[in-house]
Amino acid sequence: MDFKNLVVLITGASSGIGYQLAKDLADEGAQLALLSRRTDLLVSLTEKLTSITKVKYYKCDVTLKNEVAESFSQIKKDFGRVDIAILNSGVGYTSSALNYSSVEAEKTFNTNVLGAIYFIEQLLQDFISEKRGVIIGISSLGDGKGFPKSGFYSASKAALTIILESLRIELKKYNIKVITVKPGFIKTPMTDKNKFKMPYLMSVEEGSKIILDGLRKDKRIIEFPWQTTFGAKILRMMPTKWFEAIASKEPPSKQ
Repeated sequence: MDFKNLVVLITGASSGIGYQLAKDLADEGAQLALLSRRTDLLVSLTEKLTSITKVKYYKCDVTLKNEVAESFSQIKKDFGRVDIAILNSGVGYTSSALNYSSVEAEKTFNTNVLGAIYFIEQLLQDFISEKRGVIIGISSLGDGKGFPKSGFYSASKAALTIILESLRIELKKYNIKVITVKPGFIKTPMTDKNKFKMPYLMSVEEGSKIILDGLRKDKRIIEFPWQTTFGAKILRMMPTKWFEAIASKEPPSKQ
């Protein structure tokens, strides 16, 4: 996949993997529509990239359907079209049974699931009629099992993975590519809050490179790093009693 002059929409572009993907795609010659609830970081990023390519930023809360529709409409006015959408916005709240909160569940699903659905709803109107387009959803290797205190997050990513898989099959006849990205731990402001050690923690630079390499190779599912990918697949096949015994152990702390 050649990114030169393609219009790429990125949600959650103010930090983490979205921020790095924006920088790397600008170097590849893509035109960028960057979205986030926080615009302070987007302003500085846009200023850095404007000398390289066409870049515009948009304040958008992906949990608000009307804001998504308004932002998408403005992007089409500014760029004329969208070729690739990277649906990257995500949150991760703990879901301890000792402090169970439907509020945290709503926040998680509204961002990680509905936020993606709202954009897909907008994208498909043009993509289907024009028989083209690429939808990339950032899921997680944590989408396969229910680890303690991460039920809301893992369930939301499992939902996103299944939604993307369903669309991938259905939209193939319209020449629309649907790609699922499933990273392990990447060092971002979100994972910085984790109090436990994160095995095979990767930098955003490494993560972005793997994602873009996967897109060039036309992969439908991009999973990394290989060590965590292998471990996740083993856990999915593991007998329930074995998994519960492993998952019930407290992970080592960062200290």
